Formats: sequence, C-alpha cells, structure tokens
Amino acid sequence: MSKKIQSAEGAMVEYVTAMIGGQLFGLPISRVQDVFMPERVTRVPLASREIAGVLNLRGRIVTVVDMRSRLGLPKDEDGKTAMAVGVDLRGESYGLLIDQIGEVLRLPEDGKEENPVNLDPRMAKLAGGVHRLDGQLMVVLDVDRVLELAPEMMAA
Repeated sequence: MSKKIQSAEGAMVEYVTAMIGGQLFGLPISRVQDVFMPERVTRVPLASREIAGVLNLRGRIVTVVDMRSRLGLPKDEDGKTAMAVGVDLRGESYGLLIDQIGEVLRLPEDGKEENPVNLDPRMAKLAGGVHRLDGQLMVVLDVDRVLELAPEMMAA
C-alpha cells in the first residue's frame, strides 16, 4: 500500500523519515497525512503509558501515540519539542509522537530487506523490513502494527 513510482531502475517507494531514540525510521509516504507539532495534548485517564493523550487537529480528535514508549525507550529528557506524524487507520486519526522529522527518501522497492535477526525485538515487532543506507539502517515502520494497540491500551 506504499506509493510506488516506476522509473528506469524499477519500482521506487517514498518514505518520510523520522528519528526516535537515535534510530532512523521510515514511514511509507502513502500512510502519512500530516506532520505537526502537537500542542495541548490532553491526557486520557486510565490509558496506558503508550497513549500520550488526545488533541484537536483542525477539528478532528487525534489519539497521540508516544512512539518512545511504544518502542520501550526512556522518555526524552533533552527538552526539545516533540514532533508528530499524522496517520489514519480505519477512519480514525492518530499522531505518532517522534523526536524529529527527517526528509522524504525515494528508495528502490527491491532494496527493502527482511528484519535482521539481531534487530531489537521491540523494533522488530513494529517493523515491516529495513533499508540499508550509507552507514545507517532505516527501519520501515508498519503503521498497522504500530497502531495494533493492546486491549489494555484502549481502556480509556
């Protein structure tokens, strides 16, 4: 369901890149609705720690998912303002809280590899493969898996 572009060198896929806990992640651009700086996130009582809260984004109620928490990483203590990537799943809007947004990369579809066996298991359960870039590994986030919130998370 990624946006595919045919070119002379084969099918290309575009990814919006994001940094979370020092790791580079890529989200298929076809799944990204918005990139925004979340303001006034309202905490939801009894929600799991992975749910940062909800916010109003241009008249839509958006559930904000803390990706650091979702990946089992510690809270970011450097005081930088978090960014969010807006995605949809079955008509519901979500904001994935990330450390920083990157650029859009066009990568060959056949360059995507299966998750390596030594990939952190917390990342592997949310990953739909990896791309090896110059000296760096980009983990492709599977948005559907990221938003498969455990039943206790939905007890809000």
